[in-house]
Amino acid sequence: MNNDKVGIAVLDFGGQYSHLICRRVRGLGVRARLFPYDTSLEHLKASDVKGVILSGGPASVYDTDAPRPDPGILQGELPVLGICYGYQLLVQDRGGQVTRSKRREYGKASLNILSHAGLFAGITEKRVTCWMSHGDSARRIPTDFRVLASSANSRYAALASMDGKCYGVQFHPEVAQTEHGAQMLSNFVFGACRAKRNWRMDDFVRRTVDELSTTLSGRVLCAVSGGVDSSTTALLLHRAVGERLQCVFIDHGLLREGETAEVRRAFRDAMGIDLVMIDAADRFLIALKGIHDPEQKRKIVGRVFADVFEEYARKSGSFKFLAQGTVYPDIVESGRTSKLSAKIKTHHNVGGLPKDLSLDVVEPLKELYKDEVRKVAEILGLPASIRKRHPFPGPGLAVRIIGEVTPDKLRVCRMANKVVEEVVVKHGLYDKVWQALAYLGDDQLTGVLGDERKSGHQVTVKVVESVDAMTADWARLPYDALEEMSRRITNEIEGVVSVSYAVSSKPPSTIEPQ
Repeated sequence: MNNDKVGIAVLDFGGQYSHLICRRVRGLGVRARLFPYDTSLEHLKASDVKGVILSGGPASVYDTDAPRPDPGILQGELPVLGICYGYQLLVQDRGGQVTRSKRREYGKASLNILSHAGLFAGITEKRVTCWMSHGDSARRIPTDFRVLASSANSRYAALASMDGKCYGVQFHPEVAQTEHGAQMLSNFVFGACRAKRNWRMDDFVRRTVDELSTTLSGRVLCAVSGGVDSSTTALLLHRAVGERLQCVFIDHGLLREGETAEVRRAFRDAMGIDLVMIDAADRFLIALKGIHDPEQKRKIVGRVFADVFEEYARKSGSFKFLAQGTVYPDIVESGRTSKLSAKIKTHHNVGGLPKDLSLDVVEPLKELYKDEVRKVAEILGLPASIRKRHPFPGPGLAVRIIGEVTPDKLRVCRMANKVVEEVVVKHGLYDKVWQALAYLGDDQLTGVLGDERKSGHQVTVKVVESVDAMTADWARLPYDALEEMSRRITNEIEGVVSVSYAVSSKPPSTIEPQ
């Protein structure tokens, strides 16, 4: 198996789902790589690329400064699939017209399939749900293209060139909400491109361990939180550098109930990796005092993390590298994937680290999604108690507390999160949902406790379903589970008088409130 062959190239025009396209192609067993949008056709051919996917992006193709690929790519010398902005580039370049839509489409839409060939081969339904996210649409299509599908607001929702080498879709087949999206991508990858399967997670593990063992020449300090990302990073590094690895867990005082003891048990008992525990809770809380802005909070947590690690490194020997469990959604939301990408929110381990950090940062999982990380963790033998654990943000409860982090709000937030997790476990829902959490802000609502009128906090519960955290839908929990959460939170947590349930999906919201 030749792992140097790319298979499918994804040209990145700054879309939030650009790397997710790569993930979906890799899920088909074909190696995919994200390239800058202006990569030359000759470079792609030299990489043995069998086909090209043009990603979505925030620009409009009719703008004078809109990003455009090598003109030869759009002419179909290699098979091309344009998605959203990429679709509009194809339409415009081949003689069609793209304009501002009278009615924009965001979120789920019904797709009417007009031809069950090409991209839609093997899909028997005439109507499927797809995921739209666009403000521009094709007004006139090229004369050498035919229509494959339409929606209520997109007359030309999917197109194909007459020669079967170029396809364009206004929707996003790469997101989980698009029904049969994997089949559509498979039809392009194996049908139009005739690509061969050349990607397995076992190969990723082997290559990564080999690369880490040869490139990391000094001692490595690994930041661990007990979550699957950092724990998997630690196991990869342990295999690669052995005793040159030192794992450090920093208690920043923003953790879930009982988390410190649980992490200690997992690393020492289940994984056999020595772990240094540092209690820095007071330091973090002092740094966060008076801070309301969520971006500031994330950056402060990142800065203090780096300070604590550097101080430990100076006291404990000559470390050269700082390893982190950064995964791709962290980088996407921090706007670090492309010069065209928009920043959603800075993750403490991406944008929160100081520029003058004296340690070289190592992020072996930065191109993977959470479901891929869990597969790597399974290959490495990570215990299921960590591998299947719900995600928890690096800045901890600081980003589940809207406004200033105070001792009282921290107490309420920690206890509320504990209740939510206990209830989803009790009702057999923990392994069926992606994440279950609780958050609160500064709002004070009026309640009645006993015979007394009293004001107090409102806690918001959020439970979502997802595959990779790039998109998510709110979970339709049974009413008895929601009722138990509400009753326990108001009864067991002093100062809470109301509980609400969040029913917004991602997009437009994010999974964590901040």
